[in-house]
Amino acid sequence: MKIYEMRQAPNPRRVRMYLAEKGLSSEVEFVQLDLQKGENLTPEFKARNPMKKVPVLELDDGTCIAETQAICRYFEELHPEQPLMGRTPQEKALIEQWVRWLDFYFFIPTGMAFQHGSGYFKDRMKCFPEWGAECRTQAEKFFGFLNSQLEGKEYLVGDSFSIADINALCTVDFNKVNALAIAGDQVHLKAWHERISARPSARA
Repeated sequence: MKIYEMRQAPNPRRVRMYLAEKGLSSEVEFVQLDLQKGENLTPEFKARNPMKKVPVLELDDGTCIAETQAICRYFEELHPEQPLMGRTPQEKALIEQWVRWLDFYFFIPTGMAFQHGSGYFKDRMKCFPEWGAECRTQAEKFFGFLNSQLEGKEYLVGDSFSIADINALCTVDFNKVNALAIAGDQVHLKAWHERISARPSARA
């Protein structure tokens, strides 16, 4: 199996961290693409993912699976031991809730702030700096929401580490491109971040 990715990008990091937690990193060959050079825009890559985004998992039979959550779901179904997407119906639902919250209200604003505010992709998209600034404000507010939700908690959901923690960590860390970081008074978020960052998978 192969995973096409750009190591610096946040979504590929989410997949790498997930695989490391499951002990599956060695089962996959990671193929690096340079998004700034447009290596994701070639006809060859578009055949793997018509959305032209990374990461993409290519199975041995040639089947390609795009989208971070779908890739992780594939491996979760293959290897249900030590689940990272929940153990009970309630836990699975709560983790899914958090994944959607993180994607819609944190990751998307983070990405839009970067794309519209940094000029990184100005050669291939129309940028709206005011929209980028608004998205940066939304992402900054979510830092405060995370801090309040983590009070008295070791993990985002229940009593065990999950894919929700992976999603949150990778998004918090990627916000350095937007000059956003955990505020000094966000003590619950800071303590959680230190715990999750200390896991070996965070360096995958």
